[in-house]
Amino acid sequence: MVIPLYDINPRRTIRVPWVTYTLILTCVFIYTVFQSGLAIDANFASVIGFGMVPADFPGLDLSTSAGIPEPLTLLTYMFLHGGWVHLFGNMLFLWVFGDNVEDAMGSVRFLIFYLLAGVAAGIAFAVSAPYSTTPLVGASGAIAGIVAAYLLLYPRVKMWVLILMRLPLKLSAMWVIGGWLAFQIFNAITNVNQETAWWAHVGGFVVGALLTPFMRHPDVPLFGRDRVA
Repeated sequence: MVIPLYDINPRRTIRVPWVTYTLILTCVFIYTVFQSGLAIDANFASVIGFGMVPADFPGLDLSTSAGIPEPLTLLTYMFLHGGWVHLFGNMLFLWVFGDNVEDAMGSVRFLIFYLLAGVAAGIAFAVSAPYSTTPLVGASGAIAGIVAAYLLLYPRVKMWVLILMRLPLKLSAMWVIGGWLAFQIFNAITNVNQETAWWAHVGGFVVGALLTPFMRHPDVPLFGRDRVA
């Protein structure tokens, strides 16, 4: 397992990546207050009401327990998480990769990009498991789209990663993300761990890669080429 820790990639356009920071704070706030049991013990109600359930989509049942239309859970599911480890892992990826992608797209387009990748990830999961009654939660599908954008924009950037939870190494982003993607595809095909929505990750990544050329600023080149002056 490869865990990204820090990338050597200073921002050039925006001073503060407000959307990235706001997404992180929102996810942490929602989990801490509503899901962790530290403040309001509403984890079950939150997951059932706002998680995305594939089996509910064929009939488009518009009366969920939370009082929101089921299609809207394609947006709400990505702000919930299944535990502290799940939350920390997703927020770490968002912290490492999100600011530079926001820098390349601009804050408004980055937010739209994030939400579109998350919706695509939810749809990919629903297609892969159409009869599943298990709610999908987590930001990992949307973050997979950000990872795809990072790969297309900054493949040669060096970053520090942790290999097998103990060995720090400095590698190019193309190797880090390439290894991560191969791991996702392998698990999606073999379906080794059914507790993880691997196809959501793959779906978010594919849509993120498709959207990146259109969502980036015109002066931000693909594949790490020098920027236009």
